[in-house]
Amino acid sequence: MKSEHITRHTLSVLVENASGVLSQVSRLFSRKGYNIESLAVGTTDDPAVSRITIEVMGDDVTMNQVMNQLRKLFPVYSVQELLPERSIRRELVMFKVRAESAGVRNEVIQIANIFRASIIDVSIKSLTLALIGDESKAEAMQRLLETFGILELVRTGMVALERGAYTISDDNKETTEFNLGKNVF
Repeated sequence: MKSEHITRHTLSVLVENASGVLSQVSRLFSRKGYNIESLAVGTTDDPAVSRITIEVMGDDVTMNQVMNQLRKLFPVYSVQELLPERSIRRELVMFKVRAESAGVRNEVIQIANIFRASIIDVSIKSLTLALIGDESKAEAMQRLLETFGILELVRTGMVALERGAYTISDDNKETTEFNLGKNVF
């Protein structure tokens, strides 16, 4: 794999909402020696289906191979690469910041307002902020808050959806393999 062709790829994977499925999916990446940069999982509008958003660095050929191998896993319903120009990517970042004086609290609140972050907890010695955005927004806010002292930071991992009328769909998946309990012969 040549380093000049390695880019960030965002994969959206619809899977059966069952125990062990996430382990199967993540093992596929570890077997291939790829580090998952970001991983977020949650149920969809159908409680029987979960969406896994995976961000990984790799070249196009390798990502196509990984996507094809994901499609072969039984609990995987659909795999789609979300292209940057056709998708929206966001993550939630929570910052707990040292704020032991009224002046510092006011400065931190001003920064939160500029970044459209929410103040979700206040104590005598700290403020906790929640920010939703892309990496550059989170990193910019983090750099500013570091001067006050970040006590804790947590990131959810990136989630993504395609823009507009585009949806996750996968014409390569055989529909008959999911007709469990139906006579397909």
